[in-house]
Amino acid sequence: MHLRLSQEELATLIEMVSLASDVANLNPEDKAHAGYARFEALESKVLESAKHNGMGSVIEFDPARGKNRVTEVFQTESFFQQCLEEFRSQSFWEELMMRLAERDIIREIGEKSYLAMTEKAREEKTKPLEKRYWGKFVTKGISPLHWIEPHEEG
Repeated sequence: MHLRLSQEELATLIEMVSLASDVANLNPEDKAHAGYARFEALESKVLESAKHNGMGSVIEFDPARGKNRVTEVFQTESFFQQCLEEFRSQSFWEELMMRLAERDIIREIGEKSYLAMTEKAREEKTKPLEKRYWGKFVTKGISPLHWIEPHEEG
């Protein structure tokens, strides 16, 4: 199969495979390694082809990985990096809201009761708390958060 791409389309393809590879790399589980290897191999293949088709200025060889990668300058200025940063930020905040709300409900009704609830019932119970936390974080950021060490019994 042969694709004919303009320079602009090739640059977009480079960003797309780099984004996919970076997102796949976020999975810390060992079982994901084979999947990530496939992504990384295809990324390297696309980058190698792009290097020979006029995009050499944005691609460099990474001796540590033994594969091609986009240059730091290209990465910093690219749309895919913006997407990745937004993805990380959104994931962090959503996960934080859900975990805090879940923690509060478990404290209120107990873990056993919480686990006995249906998914829909859990969601109905946690959504108002998630919204409350979201409102606080939007206005005050994370500055009100503090770590409090529990008293340890000797």
